[in-house]
Amino acid sequence: MLDAGKTAAAVQIAVDLANTLKPVKGEDALETVEQLRDFLDSRLLAEGRGPVTRADLDEVRALRESVRAVLERAGTDAAGAAALINDGLRGSDVSPVLRHDGEHWWIEAASGSDRRSAHLAAITLGALASVIATLGPARLGVCAGPHCRGTFVDLSRNGSKQFCTRACAHRASVSAYRSRRISN
Repeated sequence: MLDAGKTAAAVQIAVDLANTLKPVKGEDALETVEQLRDFLDSRLLAEGRGPVTRADLDEVRALRESVRAVLERAGTDAAGAAALINDGLRGSDVSPVLRHDGEHWWIEAASGSDRRSAHLAAITLGALASVIATLGPARLGVCAGPHCRGTFVDLSRNGSKQFCTRACAHRASVSAYRSRRISN
């Protein structure tokens, strides 16, 4: 079973990272060091690691490609997604660590490196691995909206999520309604 608090937060960071690239709109929210700093600061991932550098940006952008590829492939190529996760974790010097907060025990991926990208890989790829192992690879996906490539992870009970946001689901619903009205 997933640790609802810790894994859900880490999964959201993975989805947020993947969705900094919006391929349909041609937008990239990680083009500058300042944008990376803002991304890390807003998720409380920048403390104690010194200034954010261009090298950090390049490494995190490469990690984003891996995270996005995992989210896009998991539902159709689980073995390929697992290979991407394993390669990313190995390349970032990430190891499983048993933690205890006084009440609960859990396993999380931790990086043996001070690099921001390694820390982010431990958080994001470790969380996606946890979802695949506990809920299955079909819980990772790409929005079914016709004009969207946003990614998502479905942590719901029934596992029926198809859209990245409620806005995309609503747009698809309205579009389907309008096409039914026109054809009638």
